[in-house]
Amino acid sequence: MLGTLYLVATPIGNLQDFTFRAVEILKTVDLIACEDTRHTRKLLTHYGISNRLVSYHEHNEHERAEELADALQNGKSIAVVSDAGTPAICDPAFRIVQKALIIGARVVSIPGAAAFVNALIISGLPTDSMFFGGFLPSKKSERQKRLTEVKEIPATLIFYETPHRLAKSLADCAEVLGDRKSVVARELTKLHEETIRGNLAELAEIFSEKTVKGEIVLVIDREENQSPKSKVQSPKSLALRVQELEKDFDHKTALKKAAKEFGLSRSEAYRILISEKNR
Repeated sequence: MLGTLYLVATPIGNLQDFTFRAVEILKTVDLIACEDTRHTRKLLTHYGISNRLVSYHEHNEHERAEELADALQNGKSIAVVSDAGTPAICDPAFRIVQKALIIGARVVSIPGAAAFVNALIISGLPTDSMFFGGFLPSKKSERQKRLTEVKEIPATLIFYETPHRLAKSLADCAEVLGDRKSVVARELTKLHEETIRGNLAELAEIFSEKTVKGEIVLVIDREENQSPKSKVQSPKSLALRVQELEKDFDHKTALKKAAKEFGLSRSEAYRILISEKNR
């Protein structure tokens, strides 16, 4: 019988942000795969968990994924954790997930914290649609190319960034995306948690003169003419767009695509269409 692979989210800072279910799973699995055994051991010790640990990180992910897949085939239950937050987001855990699915093992998510989600909900920026882009490229040319690719996405943009690149990335964002509203969320749930709001150019200037440390999330508003309010002002244009899309798609799909283009939820778009018909 094949084993089960558990993806267990861990706290992003405050050790109390851990679920009862996560603790129970880590106590009962045969093996815990983690990025840094020393870091994870501190969390386990805090919750009285003594279980076997193996390292699983970007430098050994290929060979370790094979080993973990073999263990699953032999009926072992395995938990995968990252140093902080939800595994498989910007870390190599997705490789063992792929391996597990190929061999037919059960994959179970044990939900918990994710830094980009927490940054979004406290940002004050629209949450109806969001795009998470992981870490921006380290080289300026590649970073600007990436920003150009996402510029017209009708959603709040979210990226992770490192302290030493933050000011340069903010300046590139202002140059490529325009001077949008934005938020820098740093060290979420930790002692020195900090959230700074402003336009991209303002934040670029602030952080060019300020030394920062820790984990950073950058949240950027969508382009002004993509905001829900500006789109709702012209409901007839939405209806016309739906009609155009219905030439290639059924009504449900056309409405979904038009809503995404206008930065609306499907329910909001539906209400606009109904309102127009009743006029």
